[in-house]
Amino acid sequence: MAYVDFLTATHTATQRDYVGRVTEFSKAEAANVAKQWGYDYWDGDRHYGYGGYHYDGRWRPVAEQMASHYGLKAGDRVLDVGCGKAFLLYELTQAVPGIAVAGIDVSEYGIEHAKEEVRPHLRVASATELPFEDSGFDYVFSINVFHNLQVFDLEKALKELVRVSKDKAYICVESYRTEEEKANLLYWQLTCESFYRPQEWEWWYDRTGYAGDHSFIYFE
Repeated sequence: MAYVDFLTATHTATQRDYVGRVTEFSKAEAANVAKQWGYDYWDGDRHYGYGGYHYDGRWRPVAEQMASHYGLKAGDRVLDVGCGKAFLLYELTQAVPGIAVAGIDVSEYGIEHAKEEVRPHLRVASATELPFEDSGFDYVFSINVFHNLQVFDLEKALKELVRVSKDKAYICVESYRTEEEKANLLYWQLTCESFYRPQEWEWWYDRTGYAGDHSFIYFE
């Protein structure tokens, strides 16, 4: 298992007011709305989630880094677990012409409003029950999804990711190293259920047999 960072540049490009997140609006109300994974979460007011999540090309550098790092080529099958609107999957098809992509997400709204070029390859499904055959994908990845699962579902989802992947895999989750980062994460998050330090996440990976690559998002 290697630490591979594809996302810090994308994550740090956004400025965040952590204290304002909990003082300007009811955090409990925002979280309840966000966990419906509907319009408000994706395209509604910023209090509820993304505040409008539209294609803007920001995922192209990530796709190019992934394609280069894993040596992806035409004909390879790639799965995004928790694809949302599938902007990164689309960028992978542009970075590697001829690649075969698939994506799942629990959000019907996200799938319905996904990038139209890859929408036919997406479906509504849970990470705990991936509707795919064993070892069916050359590369499987999941970004900012598994921390949204409760502990019993987290174990199932990790084992499912292991089951459908051949060998190349990547997981990124939100985590914290210090009490300051922990506080910022608690202030900012709307959908997290599993709050772990890096060592605890690595414990989960070992427990479930996940041997792929990983990285963390920190709220510094």
